[in-house]
Amino acid sequence: MSERSGPPEHGAEPGTSAPPKSAPQPSHDITPGPPQARAHASRGGAPQPPPGPGRRTSPPSPIARLRVSEPAAVRGATLCSVLATAVLSASLLGDGLGANLLIVAIPAALAAFFAARAAGRRLRPWTAVWAVGGLALLVVPALRDAGWPSFLAVVSAVALGSLALHGARSWFGVFLGSLGLFGSLVEGTVWGWRGVRDRMAGSRKGWGAALRTTAVATVLLVVFGTLFASADAAFADVLGRLVPDVSLGDGPWRLLLFALGLVGSLAAAYTAAAPVRWDGFALRPGKPRGRLEWALPLVVLNLLFAVFIAVQLTVLLGGYAKVMAETHLSYAQYARQGFWQLLWATFLTLLVIAVALRLAPRGRDGDRTLVRGVLGTLCVLTLVVVASALRRMDLYVDTYGLTRLRISVTAMELWLGVVLVLIVVFGALRPRLLPRAVAASAAAAVLAFGLVSPDGLIAEQNVQRYRDGRSIDIAYLRDLSADAVPALDTLPEPLRSCALRDIERSLRSSDTPWYAMSLGEARAREILRERGTDRSKGPCSLARGGVGGGDGGGANDDRGYEDGRYVPGDTGDSR
Repeated sequence: MSERSGPPEHGAEPGTSAPPKSAPQPSHDITPGPPQARAHASRGGAPQPPPGPGRRTSPPSPIARLRVSEPAAVRGATLCSVLATAVLSASLLGDGLGANLLIVAIPAALAAFFAARAAGRRLRPWTAVWAVGGLALLVVPALRDAGWPSFLAVVSAVALGSLALHGARSWFGVFLGSLGLFGSLVEGTVWGWRGVRDRMAGSRKGWGAALRTTAVATVLLVVFGTLFASADAAFADVLGRLVPDVSLGDGPWRLLLFALGLVGSLAAAYTAAAPVRWDGFALRPGKPRGRLEWALPLVVLNLLFAVFIAVQLTVLLGGYAKVMAETHLSYAQYARQGFWQLLWATFLTLLVIAVALRLAPRGRDGDRTLVRGVLGTLCVLTLVVVASALRRMDLYVDTYGLTRLRISVTAMELWLGVVLVLIVVFGALRPRLLPRAVAASAAAAVLAFGLVSPDGLIAEQNVQRYRDGRSIDIAYLRDLSADAVPALDTLPEPLRSCALRDIERSLRSSDTPWYAMSLGEARAREILRERGTDRSKGPCSLARGGVGGGDGGGANDDRGYEDGRYVPGDTGDSR
């Protein structure tokens, strides 16, 4: 968000008295320059007369009261960037998601930049972190063919972009700031329409010349491009790859994408010009409890964690045989049984910490030491629980193989552990940085999850298990995305062809242009082009346990194969 950096006014709005120097000023991520008069929001920036005695003015909405200022009239550079975003959205996004998302995001970011500069705002470090992080997340769809990590990356990119435009410090502000962009969709569209109307009314000759120039350039490109394409096949092929294939049947879909790009980029520019101080929605601190009333339940919880960890250390140091003999559980059953409970325990511990901080005693000097000691101990003990949960999942994956569900919940548990570390570090040193640090860690986790290629990692782990003499589940692996092709390509025949046949059929049936094709899909196409699948040996047997007399079991054999041996009654989790 922004704070005033005007000279003597100390951030006061026009028409209001400046606060005294001793008054605390709000601190935000982006700092505007000299205050902009609210009158600039009207047509052409002309000041509006004050309301007369007989006029009624509706009270501003809560969001309007938190907005830094009304934006000035939209500038030409902002409008050009918005138009470029809309045109690129209609031209590129209709064929799928890949590098085109990053291409479309660049002019949208420029529109926000020009609008912020026109409003006198300057870049702050955290704003740069959110902006760079959002653009980095859009690299994931360009690299990975799998849709599920790409979806997480796109959603996280939108949230970081909204944070970059608003800025926030508190927990509530960070949460609302990540969603605040959607609140500017209508206001941004109205703001852009007024800017275009005022500009056309003031300079009709200039707009007419611009339209004529664009029309002439378009006609020249179409005519000479068609002639050159018909004269040279190589040029026609290059031109066909560069220019989107737009048909009349795609008209409604392309028009919708144009509107989405236009409205979205206008919302981003409007927010950059007039952000909302979401930190103004502050939650009141809870009623503080007495030391004994607050600390006793948490101390009991710490003792429970300590006893559980003592048992876990016994198991981790080689007591599996004794534990399994007493519980009548197999090695894999013991590993699988407790992971979900430990995952929930980690998540609930974070909720307990949040409630405890809200109700913590804060009347004496020793209260802060008590809070840090009790909650710090709980965080450290919970980190051991996280390690135990990850160890159990490692044992389970070693027995049954890796799946999308297992790698997802493992990544979630790892991130929860990172959050606990951040609570310990920033809670003791810089508490005000903790909300933004947690948000940044979430975005970094989503980015790392996409960059490691989950489907490729699943295929590599299961192929390695097969090389080690374990079973393999071809029925599951063949449903992975093109990211898994490099690993599946190393399987021996006929397993290789059976694993790749569906992926090859899907790639051959799609004609994805370069801007909508991920690097994972491009690599898969190249591999299958050089060495396709062998269809001469008939259909594949997709029974669990592989193909052609495999030993049974596999990546997701929930009936229970352990080390290649069938274990009756052993039920695994779902895929």
